[in-house]
Amino acid sequence: MSGHDLSVSAPVAAPREICWKVWTDLKDQWFCPKPWRAEVIEEDLRPGGRSAIRMFGPDGEDTGPMEGIVLEAVPGERVVTTDAYAAGWVPQTPFLTIVWTFAPEGEGTRVTATARHWDADAMQRHLDMGFHPGWDQMLAQFVALCEESAASA
Repeated sequence: MSGHDLSVSAPVAAPREICWKVWTDLKDQWFCPKPWRAEVIEEDLRPGGRSAIRMFGPDGEDTGPMEGIVLEAVPGERVVTTDAYAAGWVPQTPFLTIVWTFAPEGEGTRVTATARHWDADAMQRHLDMGFHPGWDQMLAQFVALCEESAASA
């Protein structure tokens, strides 16, 4: 841990393979707290691959493309992305690195998302933006989709 980390974690009553499929294939359905919606622009899950998403609010808000790169992707286990670089390793003003882990837990999976900020100010800005309620809701939406997918598998 960097000392500037914020995390959410939850058990999921679904195997890692299903959690991974939901993470990779259904991101537009769980990535941001409703009533906001997400549009995945690109998610190239290889080191240096582009990771770009855009979020839209219920009153016409538009975040614009939020872009970074994938640092690591181990299918079914871990994804690490950062906004310190855009595609092609072009430096940009960094805010965070995100680490997603999918670990076996009982007959299901423990999913953890950690936002690692560059400094205390960046972490505080994220807290002020509503990190806990936003990421808690995002994770709850993710868990629900995983469990629905497992029930219908």
